[in-house]
Formats: sequence, structure tokens, C-alpha cells
Amino acid sequence: MLRRIARRWLPRRTVRLRLTLLYGGLFLVSGAALLVVTYLLVQHAIHSRFQSFIPAPGSAPGPGPAGSGLLSGGSEMLSTQLQEAIEQQQDALMHQLLVQSGVALGLMAAVSVALGWVVAGRVLRRLRTITATARDISATNLHRRLALDGPSDELKELGDTIDGLLARLEASFEAQRRFVANASHELRTPLARQRALGQVALSDPDAPAAELRRAHERILAAGEQQERLIDALLTLARGQAGIAVRRPFDLGELVREVADARHGAGVAIRTSVTPAVASGHRPLAERLVANLVDNAVRHNVPGGQVEVLTREFDGRAVLVVSNTGPEVPADAIAGIFQPFHRLGGTRTGEGLGLGLSIVEAVARTHDATVTAVPRPGGGLTVTVAFPAAAFPAAAAGADNRGHEVSLRVR
Repeated sequence: MLRRIARRWLPRRTVRLRLTLLYGGLFLVSGAALLVVTYLLVQHAIHSRFQSFIPAPGSAPGPGPAGSGLLSGGSEMLSTQLQEAIEQQQDALMHQLLVQSGVALGLMAAVSVALGWVVAGRVLRRLRTITATARDISATNLHRRLALDGPSDELKELGDTIDGLLARLEASFEAQRRFVANASHELRTPLARQRALGQVALSDPDAPAAELRRAHERILAAGEQQERLIDALLTLARGQAGIAVRRPFDLGELVREVADARHGAGVAIRTSVTPAVASGHRPLAERLVANLVDNAVRHNVPGGQVEVLTREFDGRAVLVVSNTGPEVPADAIAGIFQPFHRLGGTRTGEGLGLGLSIVEAVARTHDATVTAVPRPGGGLTVTVAFPAAAFPAAAAGADNRGHEVSLRVR
């Protein structure tokens, strides 16, 4: 009940109200301390000044003529009365000082609260601008920015940080829109092919069995392409999701397994493998290596070759895949890692256009760097550098075997 009453009648505990109360409280505490110090100093000064003018009792001159005893007694009585009068005057003066100082402190405390409210409002004005603009920004107008001006203080830094966040969100949303559009196009193509093949086969009621068999084989091939595309999309999404648990694995062993499975692919695959320990998700790293090798084999020339090597450099596991093939323009390097991007701008071909996109996504998940440069004479050289792993090389094999099996079972 008390909480409900407090929520209804008390003002909302905003930052401006808290700052105002803080300013007023600090001024009140410091003013009270200053008042106490001033009161003690004034009391000490007045007491010392008036005591110097009052003769102490019994301090009359020495022996004198007859009747000096009567004068001495009167002098002591006068001194006592004077001292009492001065003390009363001193108390009244100090009381008046205390009352007037308290009234002045109360008035200045009220003024300080009002000034604190105004100052807090001016300080938080840009914060209110940030809040209002951020509230108005949605997924449809991520191009808007706060663009705060003024001194380079904490609020300006906060505004610049939010602008950077909005820029990254805009780029992410735009990439997502392009990816969804491209994925829809790529999935629609085999579906349209399947429908066309089925309609052609059914349009002829007297079609021979051999023709119907060929049509069904083409439909199955289109379905297989869909499966490969969906599997690639799932791998790309898994690579962009991040890794919860990192385990050590030998990158050189991965390269040997992938290269042995692809001998006889029509090009010569040469490997130069040395143990190189990395950490992360072994099946995803295996897909990275496989996609690089498959891309190097696919985009090659008859009788060409693919060179794959691993090594450790400054504690980092490094993978280099180089292949012969057609010349790759230097200005096309940045685009080949985009989903469904193919050199020449065509949207047809044997590949799905996701191989290098998966490579970049898996590398980013492993905090690795990917660089690609055109190879002199044609082809491409791709280098993937994994971060240094804090695992011994001997432990890179056994742990990941169990890890790989458990991931496949799930």
C-alpha cells in the first residue's frame, strides 16, 4: 500500500531529480559545516576581545589609604556585574548570528536546489536528444544519426558510439536483406526447374519410360542441388552464430584429411603440412578447409594444381591455399566473399556462390583473419591466420576427436 501511494504521489525518480537532490544536499552539508566553523571562530574572537577589557576579580591595587577595603569590594562587585552583562550580550549576539545564518542557509539551499534543477536540465539536454532520436529510429530508418555537436565530453562520446552502432546495424540489416533476396532467388531456381521438368514429362501421355526416367533423374539432381544449398545456408548461419566452447585441434591434420579425400579431382593437390594448433570448433574449421580446397579445384584450369600448406608463425596457426586458374581482377577480391557472388556477375554455374562466404563466416567466428590476393599468372592465394592457441600441441588430437564425434551425434 505504501509503495502504491509513493508511486502515485511522489515524483518519478529521474536522473534530473537525483542530480538536483545531490546538488542541494551537497550545498546544504557544506553550508552547515561552514556555518559551524564560522560560529566557533566568531565565538572565540568575541570571547577573547571582551575578556581583555574586564579586570579580574580581586585585581584592585595594593594597600592604600583608609577606606581602600570598601573600594576594593565595590570594584569586585562591579567587575562581576560587568562580566555577566558582557556574557549575556555575547550570548544574545551569538544567538542572533546563529538564527540569521540558519535563515540564510535555508534560503540559499532552496536557491541551490532551483539552480541545481536548471543546471541538471542543461547537462541532460543532449541525453534527452539521444533518447528521443534513438526512440524514433527503427529498422526502416537506420540511416539516421544523432550527430551531436558541442564539446568532446562523455555525452559526445556516447552519441558517437551510438552512431557507430547504428552504422553497423544498418550494414547488418542491409546484408541480411541482400542475403534473403539472393537465397530466395537461388532456392527458386531449382524449384522452377523441377516444376518445368515434371510438367514437360506429364504433358505427353504417351512418353516412353526412358524419357520419364531421364526427367525424374533431372528432378532428383535439382533436389540434390537444393539439399546442398540448404546445407550451405545452415553452415553459413552456424558459422555466424559464434562458438560457445573452444577446443584445440591440429590444422595440419585437417588439411591432410581434406586433401586425401579429394585426390583424383582432375588437378594436382600438393600439400606441405606441419603441425599447427588452433582452437575453436573442429567441424566448422574442417568445412573452412574443405571449401577453400573445393573452390581452388573448381576454379582451376585443366592440368592445374592446388598448393595447400600449414605452419605456425608467432604462435598462430596459418593456412595457405593457392591455385592456378583464370586471372582474378584485384578490384574483385572484396566481392568474392559476399554470399552468392560469382566473378563476372553471373548467377549460374556449378558452384552455389557460398563457399568463400562460409570461409569468411567461420574465420570470423574463430577470430581468424582471411586475406586473398591474385596469384601471378592467374588463380588466387587465400591465407587464413588463426589466433594463438593456449593449448599444447600434444593435446590437439585426442580432445577434438571426441568433440567432433559428439557434435556429429547431436
